[in-house]
Amino acid sequence: MFPTALSDHRKGLLLTAIGGLALSVDIPLMRLADGELWSILAARSIATLGVTLLAAAALRIAKGRWPVLVPGWPGLVTGLLYSLTTVVFLLAVFNTSTANVVFIVAFNPMFAALLSWIFLKERPALATLIAMAAMTFGVGLIVRDGLSGGHLFGDAMALLTAFMIAAAITISRASRREMGFVSLLSTVLPAAVGLISVMPAGGFSIEHPAWILFNGAVMMPLALWCLATGPRYLSAPEVGMFYLLETVLAPIWVWLIFAETPAPMTLVGGGILVAAIAAHSVWMVRRKSIVQMAG
Repeated sequence: MFPTALSDHRKGLLLTAIGGLALSVDIPLMRLADGELWSILAARSIATLGVTLLAAAALRIAKGRWPVLVPGWPGLVTGLLYSLTTVVFLLAVFNTSTANVVFIVAFNPMFAALLSWIFLKERPALATLIAMAAMTFGVGLIVRDGLSGGHLFGDAMALLTAFMIAAAITISRASRREMGFVSLLSTVLPAAVGLISVMPAGGFSIEHPAWILFNGAVMMPLALWCLATGPRYLSAPEVGMFYLLETVLAPIWVWLIFAETPAPMTLVGGGILVAAIAAHSVWMVRRKSIVQMAG
């Protein structure tokens, strides 16, 4: 039987790893659906919101009480940050290169480390800083040929995306409350924005809606719930690092599904990211185990 602290840390690693893996199939599933962007956003968000409400109702019937949907002000602020992140991220995608977005959003763990250091007094371990530096280098290798200038607004929106994700993770970490439903309910704003955008154009335009419904009803709830629950057990920078699994794995899934061979540097950079996350996770588990044995 593992000590409680060690068990919690491993639980956090498992949850965030599952969340990062589930998030990594978002782009491939959207491409399989083959639809207009706002239609995809609306359908995915509505499906996630619908499943969330059904799950909450099922828990109400099974347990005789509603689950904690929004735990006070921390939950409200965190939900608002998650909602705005989706909209701001789309503004970034529309106003700068994809490479710029991927590279800038990769600074999320560094923002999380800085915010945790300032507000939570959780100074990041040297191993965490080394892992983040290695991961930034890996992301740089992946996008180096696509980086471009002259897109100040889009780059600023990507930077704001990274900061808001880090802020949401830090607030979740500070409260230590259950935030799983908060991230799921935050899809209400993207759903509204998507609907407002598609209605004037005559409705939804999606060639294969089953894929986006599967994404919204299964994969996104799994990803959002796991990544939002992770800060209860892991430090904010550690959770932020698992968001970057999408950076490396999404091109791999696209390669396998659409036969679009990734560039060699994508594979090299992705290998560095995965190796950094794995090495850091193993180091943290061993370190906590040693501390528990010494105590």
